[in-house]
Amino acid sequence: MDYICYNSRKDYHKYPFGAVRNCEKLWFNVILPRSLMVSAVELIIHADGINELSVSLVWERMEGENEEWWGVPFTPEKAGLYFYHFEYTTAFGVSKILHNGDRLGLLNGGSDEWQLTVYDKAFTTPDWLKGGIIYQIFPDRFNSSGKKKNIPKGRRLHRSWDEEPDWKPDRDGEVFNNDFFGGDLEGIRQKLPYLGELGVTCIYLNPVFESNSNHRYDTADYEKIDPLLGSEEDLKKLCADAKKRGISIILDGVFSHTGDDSVYFNKFGHYDSVGAFQSKESPYYPWFKFRSFPDDYVCWWGFKNLPEVDEENERYREFITGKNGIIKKWQSLGVKGWRLDVADELPDSFLDALRSSIKKADSDAIIIGEVWEDASNKCAYDQRRRYFLGDQLDSVMNYPFAEAIIDFIRSGEVEGFSDKIESILENYPKCAIDVLMNHIGTHDTVRAITRLAGESEEYRDRQWQSEKELSEEEYEKGVALLKLASLIQYTLPGVPSLYYGDEAGMEGYRDPFNRKTYPWGKENKELIDWYKTIGKLRKSCSCFTDGCYYSVSETLSCLCFARKNEKDEALIIVNRNEHAIDYFIPSSWTGSETLLGKKDGIVVKIPALGAAVLKREF
Repeated sequence: MDYICYNSRKDYHKYPFGAVRNCEKLWFNVILPRSLMVSAVELIIHADGINELSVSLVWERMEGENEEWWGVPFTPEKAGLYFYHFEYTTAFGVSKILHNGDRLGLLNGGSDEWQLTVYDKAFTTPDWLKGGIIYQIFPDRFNSSGKKKNIPKGRRLHRSWDEEPDWKPDRDGEVFNNDFFGGDLEGIRQKLPYLGELGVTCIYLNPVFESNSNHRYDTADYEKIDPLLGSEEDLKKLCADAKKRGISIILDGVFSHTGDDSVYFNKFGHYDSVGAFQSKESPYYPWFKFRSFPDDYVCWWGFKNLPEVDEENERYREFITGKNGIIKKWQSLGVKGWRLDVADELPDSFLDALRSSIKKADSDAIIIGEVWEDASNKCAYDQRRRYFLGDQLDSVMNYPFAEAIIDFIRSGEVEGFSDKIESILENYPKCAIDVLMNHIGTHDTVRAITRLAGESEEYRDRQWQSEKELSEEEYEKGVALLKLASLIQYTLPGVPSLYYGDEAGMEGYRDPFNRKTYPWGKENKELIDWYKTIGKLRKSCSCFTDGCYYSVSETLSCLCFARKNEKDEALIIVNRNEHAIDYFIPSSWTGSETLLGKKDGIVVKIPALGAAVLKREF
């Protein structure tokens, strides 16, 4: 076995754990075998745009007969992303200490440096979201108030709430997403009591601005609520009534592109404005990126109906983030923050301006970015992004956690689960971790229950996806698996985000099958009750708000981890096996309270595909 001389996740090697504030002192310790006769150890640090720095470690002491402890304090002065490794000198020369992706420093191998995230000491995130629950709503498909709708030209309203969304292309191979079911803001307001029963504290709405598609990511007018959803007054009323119930509303900010059928581009001449597509003299022409006017323009991922905007254009930026801009307009109605669509495609200068505008309108507003990878070290626009250094995002949609949960619960392979969790916890600022948007399904992914229990949709066409449903046996197992996945989701660091209808047992593959209407009156009552239970469980332990995470065990398809703060501690045990198990807990937990499951002394009896949660107070 290779000698491990450094582990960045152990506080006797690096303290404090994870990301740190600038001007905060750290301590590094390397443990080397006496037999090497080491004469010097160096900490080598470099960062983007910063010269390499070498800091000498000091010999501290011996532990036993063969462990030499070398240590050094280090205080990073500037916020930024730092990378480091160690070098030690013996009679045979200088050697490096690196790791192989597991954060364990080896004498005989390793190829990677460690990452140290240093964020601005003034960086904080809103407390109101911490410990809460987010509920994501696709507005057209959640609930209709029943109000009569005036259907704009080019759109079609389904006759029945229970119909299947349109998905078949026309004779030209086009799918226009212009079919609607009539879900609206008033319908959402009517369901606030239901959301309150689930423990929801924040509603995230997919786009609500005027658009010509049901998903509304092709914005037609940022200054208007889509007429099928209601009015500004409806949004204001929703925000006000939700606030009375302790629920905040955040909107989807789609600022990297507009629709081609919009006030700003006006490709089809449907609007009174002179759009960028119509004339170079249009006030909106500088907003867009034309290669050859008017037909050859830059569009989002090649979709011609989504022309990209130039976010660094001063007029566009002023329109969105200025003194009387779009951000201020909607936050003045009670909106409590934004989820930023494709945040990694927004340049730094625009994100800086967005944050300034959002926080100026309301210092307590939340900013969550759509980033699918580790957001701390993301590279885009040929440069390192600085989402978490304190002047851009508060947090992100947490796809790495989602993948870790889904992979474990679907396969039963638990080994490596905590490594995936801890890699994010190690790289992100603590204040960002506490407001991570922890989903296991969204409008962009296969429904959670389908992904857990169904066949993979990879290489399958839409025809197959439209016809394929879980069998009765698959669905029954899917319910059990979804319970396990959601329990982990609700107890990991961050804030769980529940995609509308997952709690009702909705299944479905990719868009539009994951965007069907909520099945009012046909919900899976067992799952509804389960989500109410874990919603209450989440509020029963303060450690779920801000507690640290540590792994207890992960073996034989059984996961055990804990959350802990100064007030209390929770132990979560998840049995993915299709047989019951007896889990033996440390004796210190024998007097603990059982929040979920059955405990007898030091034995917790967990059924097949079952779980337990214990709590103790300090």
